[in-house]
Amino acid sequence: MSNTYIDNPMAPGWEKKSADNQKRYKNYLQRADKNTVLKQLPDLHEQAFERVDCLKCANCCKSFSPRFKTPDVKRISKLLKLRESDFIEKYLVVDEDGDFVANSHPCPFLGDDNYCSIYDNRPSDCRRFPYTDEDVILKRQPLTLKNSTFCPITFYVLEMLSQAAGTKQI
Repeated sequence: MSNTYIDNPMAPGWEKKSADNQKRYKNYLQRADKNTVLKQLPDLHEQAFERVDCLKCANCCKSFSPRFKTPDVKRISKLLKLRESDFIEKYLVVDEDGDFVANSHPCPFLGDDNYCSIYDNRPSDCRRFPYTDEDVILKRQPLTLKNSTFCPITFYVLEMLSQAAGTKQI
């Protein structure tokens, strides 16, 4: 990885680099030592968030939806002073996995300034995203790979992990 992407994971071309390296990332994740990765994640997660301003990106909110679990629906509908059924009808649909997700893209709670209007009460999936500080990065490898194609933080963490392990760049 050139210094450009270490210093600025959002440098032009990061999406192409991520797409080109999906096979390398997949191979790394399949072979990675869980304990070694888990020890590296807190520092890499912090480094990534120091380099990436989510408010300049918001790709996650613009293109995808979190799952809205029952506690999320209860909390957000209360915040919006809506009955749960009205909240669901107005903002959510059921996806192919049977989960509630936003019925539109970008997320209906994303403002033009990329700020979330329900940030303090956002769904748990949003709080945890992009999962670069937890074992989800290894346990849900297809999700990690998908996230690396639109989230510069996930891209950065995968690049740094695979570089530290000495995997060959494509």
